[in-house]
Amino acid sequence: MSSGSEKLPKPAAGVPVHFDPPDPPPSPAVLPPRELALRGKRFVLCVTGSIAAYKAVVLLRLLLKHGAKVSVVVTEAAEKFVQSSTFAALTGQATHREMFGQAGEPHVDLAKSADAVLIVPATADTLARLAHGLANDLVSALVLAARCPVMVAPAMHPAMWEHPRTQHNVLILRSQSNLTMIGPVSGEVASGEFGLGRMAEPEEILEAITESVTPSDLLGVHVVVSAGPTREALDPVRYLSNRSSGKMGFALAARAAQRGAKVTLVAGPVEQRTPRGVERINVVSALEMQEALTTALGPNLENADVLIMAAAVADYRVDDPSPDKLKRSDHTLTLELVPNPDILATLGARRTSKSPVLVGFALETADAGELLGLARQKLIKKRVDMIVANSSEALDSDESTALLVSVRDCNERSVRSKSVLADDILTWVVEKLAEVNSGEATE
Repeated sequence: MSSGSEKLPKPAAGVPVHFDPPDPPPSPAVLPPRELALRGKRFVLCVTGSIAAYKAVVLLRLLLKHGAKVSVVVTEAAEKFVQSSTFAALTGQATHREMFGQAGEPHVDLAKSADAVLIVPATADTLARLAHGLANDLVSALVLAARCPVMVAPAMHPAMWEHPRTQHNVLILRSQSNLTMIGPVSGEVASGEFGLGRMAEPEEILEAITESVTPSDLLGVHVVVSAGPTREALDPVRYLSNRSSGKMGFALAARAAQRGAKVTLVAGPVEQRTPRGVERINVVSALEMQEALTTALGPNLENADVLIMAAAVADYRVDDPSPDKLKRSDHTLTLELVPNPDILATLGARRTSKSPVLVGFALETADAGELLGLARQKLIKKRVDMIVANSSEALDSDESTALLVSVRDCNERSVRSKSVLADDILTWVVEKLAEVNSGEATE
């Protein structure tokens, strides 16, 4: 049993941790429209004896929320941290424990039915068993029987992770074509020390799982995404900005990476976690965003295949911010603002071919009847391939409605998660790329 990798209050000796069972997973008819790639997929979640086992509960909830079907294997050591009843309450079915003494071949049956086997968390002992092909418990026998992807999230003290024997085992496992290692990451572990050995967060593990079952229709494509607001300084402590959370842009970056793209994300100041496999460039002002995008795209826009401009760039800035904090007075304060560059329109004017594909956003306060007209105006003015038009209600929300407006058509997307809307946009991009490549091939 590993020393674990998460900082938790210590329970009384010999007393397992109990979790109050959350609400049961929604029925398929009312599943939220989230990661459609996971809906109906079958996973075997193996939980081994680390204090990070509590995070397996979080991962299980995420998988069920996204419509996956999950069977859970809990080792005897794992039950010292989280009881099987917690997993059974969530899945509505008994967990699997030991292979020996059961009728039939549970390791073979579970392996045959799984789209992927997940070992979360995986202790140093588990890694050693897997690396050397042991099959003396249900988890190790299951991995030997599996022909589907196996995803392993290590969790242990940094000293154990850094030990040469563990690193040798990791080297063996990484050489296996069907096995993916997720983490570990640097952070605080159970002892209070910091180092590499902490288990990756459930959300990052979910991204890796989604990637493994998502068609790679953007493989070889470089997608540049902008996200979040910009901040335009008034003085050293104040700025002009807007309410953009960056959620839409980050969802686009995450789903593009999961679909195989190389993704560069230029992000304004937001508190969003960088998606797995995404290169992130942080900026603050509109001018900084313009410079970062110019670098990412190249002088002739030749370095990217797609630009999706989801950022809410400030339209105006103070030309000469005060070097000192502006003092309060009884007089009216007048600010002289100058226009920021229209980044997307500038890029649209510079584009001399059908590449890169350009997608812009139009966030409006207009009613539904006016929204389409405003989107078409922006489509023409900015010389882009598509405008995603939505209302201000989408700000800081996990959901959105939108019109996908191109020269040829307009597709309405009713209320859905930003992750699903991101997939809708990217599917349109895939079709546009095929059209562009076909056109170039015939010229």
